[in-house]
Amino acid sequence: MTRAAAASRASVAAPTHVSTRDLALQRKPEVQREGRPRRRRFVVPARLRIMAWLVLLLFIALVTVVIVTRNLLISEAEQEASASLVQETEEFLQVATAGVDRATDQPYRDGRDLLASHIQRQYTDEDEILLGVTADGEILPQPGREPVALASRDNRLVQIVRDPDSAGILPTRDGRLRWQKVPVVTADGRPDGTFIVAYAIDREIEDINDTITLLAVVSLIGLLIAAGASWVVSGQILAPVNLVRRTAAEITHDDLTERIPVHGRDDVAALSEQFNAMLDRLEQAFGTQRQFLDDASHELRTPITIIRGNLELMEENPAERAEVVRLCTDELDRMSRIVEDLLLLAKSERPDFVRPEPVDLVDLTSDIDAKLRAIGPRRWQLAAIAEGEAVIDAQRVTQAVVQLAQNAVQHTNPGAEIRFGSSIDDGGLSFWISDTGPGVRHEDGPAIFQRFSRGSTGGARAHRTGAGLGLSIVTAIAEAHDGWVELLSVPGEGATFTLRFRNATPAPPLQEETVDA
Repeated sequence: MTRAAAASRASVAAPTHVSTRDLALQRKPEVQREGRPRRRRFVVPARLRIMAWLVLLLFIALVTVVIVTRNLLISEAEQEASASLVQETEEFLQVATAGVDRATDQPYRDGRDLLASHIQRQYTDEDEILLGVTADGEILPQPGREPVALASRDNRLVQIVRDPDSAGILPTRDGRLRWQKVPVVTADGRPDGTFIVAYAIDREIEDINDTITLLAVVSLIGLLIAAGASWVVSGQILAPVNLVRRTAAEITHDDLTERIPVHGRDDVAALSEQFNAMLDRLEQAFGTQRQFLDDASHELRTPITIIRGNLELMEENPAERAEVVRLCTDELDRMSRIVEDLLLLAKSERPDFVRPEPVDLVDLTSDIDAKLRAIGPRRWQLAAIAEGEAVIDAQRVTQAVVQLAQNAVQHTNPGAEIRFGSSIDDGGLSFWISDTGPGVRHEDGPAIFQRFSRGSTGGARAHRTGAGLGLSIVTAIAEAHDGWVELLSVPGEGATFTLRFRNATPAPPLQEETVDA
C-alpha cells in the first residue's frame, strides 16, 4: 500500500464528533415581526434633560446656600447687636455703682456729671449710639456723628425715656433701632437721668443684603456657566449613544451590515460592543429565517407539484387512477408529516413544551426498548439500563429516542445490530442509539442537525424520504431539558447518537410514610 493510499484511508476512518451544545451557540431564536409603527410623540432630547436636571439641582443648591447664608448672617448680626447693648449697659452700671470718677478719683456730683463723663470716654462701633438724658431733659450726645439721627429728635428720646420697658425696638425713617436704657437715680431714689444705648440693626442688615445680592449675582453667573458646561459635557457623553441611535435607524430588514465603531474601554464602549453583538445575532437570525422559509417552501412545494402533475396526467384507466391516488396519498402523508414536525418545532419554543416529573429510569428504559423493537427488523440490543429516578419528560424523551432509532433503521440493512442504552454518571443522564450503518462524514456532522438537512452517506445506502426535521426535533427536546445531543461516528463503521441531560439529577428515593398503630 502506498503512503498516499494509507493517508487517504486514515482520513476516511477518522471519527466524526459533533455536539449540539456547541452548535447551539450558532443558532439564534427567530426574530418576531415588527408591529405597526407607533406615532412619534414629542420627546425631549436626553441632552436637554440632562442639562436641565443638572441646572435645576445646582439652582436648588445655590438658592439654599444663599438663603441659609443670609439667615445665618442676620442671626449673627442680631446676636452681635444684643451683645453690644448688654455690654454697654453693664459697663455703665459698673461705673454708676462705683460712683467715683476714675479721672479725678472724686465722687460724681450728680447724674449729669455721671452721664457726661461716661459717654465721653466710650469708643463705640459705627452702628452704636450712646446718649444721656438728664432729669431736666438735657440731651448729652456721644462725640462725633451718629449713624442714625437720634439726639436731634426729642420726641424719639422722650418715647424711649417714657417707655416702661428697659429694652425695645424703635422704628425710624433711617431704619430700626434696637435700644436699651438704664435709669440714673439719686441716693434717696429720685430720678436723675437716663443712659440710653441704641444699635442701628437695619444698617447691618443692609450690608448683609448687599453681600447676599452680590453672592446671588455671582451664583447666577456660575449657574449659566455650569449650564453651558453641562450642555457640552452631556453632548460628549451622549455622542456614542446618538451614534447607536443613528446606526439603529439605518438598519433595515434587508441590510444588517452596519456596525458601530468601538473606542475606549468605558461603559459606552461596552454598550457599542453589546449592540454590535446584537446586530450579529439579528443578522444570523434573519439569515437562518430566510433559509428556513426557502427550505420549507421547497419541501412543501415538491409534494404539491407531484400531486398536481399526477392529477393532470391521470387517465380513465382504473389501474392508473389507483396508482395516481396512491402516489397522491403518499405525498399528502409526507406533507402532513412535514407540517406536524414544523408545528412540533414551533411548540419547542414554548415554556410548557416539556413537563418534567420524577421518572423511574428502569421502567422508562424498558418501555423505550419495547417500542424500538417494533420499528424494524433489526438485532436490537439493550446495552445498559440506568437505575434510579430522574426529573424529565418521559414522553418527549421517548419521542427523541424513537426518532434516533428510526434514523438508525433507515441507514442500516435488515438484521443489522442496533444498540440502545441509558446510564447515569457525573455528566448526568444519557440515552444513546448506536448503529452499524455507513456513519456520518465530517462535513455532514454539523449540517444534519439543521432543519431540512439530510446530509449524505458518501455513496452508501441513502434514505432521503424524510424532510430532514428528525434530528432538529431531537435537538429541541434535548435543549428543552437543558441538555444536548452528541454524535460520534467513524465513516463506514456506524454512528452513535447520545442524548445528554445535565440537570436531570436523580431524585431522592421516595420514602414510605409509616402510620403509628
